[in-house]
Amino acid sequence: QVQLVESGGGLVQAGGSLRLSCAASGRTFSSYGMGWFRQAPGKEREFVAAVSRSGERTYYVDSVKGRFTISRDNAKNTVLLRLNSLKPEDTAVYYCAADLGGWHSIRTNVDEYDYWGQGTQVTVSS
Repeated sequence: QVQLVESGGGLVQAGGSLRLSCAASGRTFSSYGMGWFRQAPGKEREFVAAVSRSGERTYYVDSVKGRFTISRDNAKNTVLLRLNSLKPEDTAVYYCAADLGGWHSIRTNVDEYDYWGQGTQVTVSS
């Protein structure tokens, strides 16, 4: 079992920044990959970014490349998502998720992730 708790969301103006944090507990943190997803009202949950077990490899959806940065600290059992140059279309509930079965690959499909946090709201005003 893995428990995930997100924090750091909020309201920010366009062009601003936020830092989302996800604290994990349960299984050994370095044994699974981590991802961030988001879901806007009326839309399906979509992949945002992911990081490999070691933290050496990352992957982003095209719409956030160059603006968002994912990282993990295996000593602190946390994964961060730094959001810069925010746009109104980034408004969504952001979820962190754990991928226990991807071994050392990075996966982007919602169905491939096994555990989810409760989500944190990010609202970007224009």
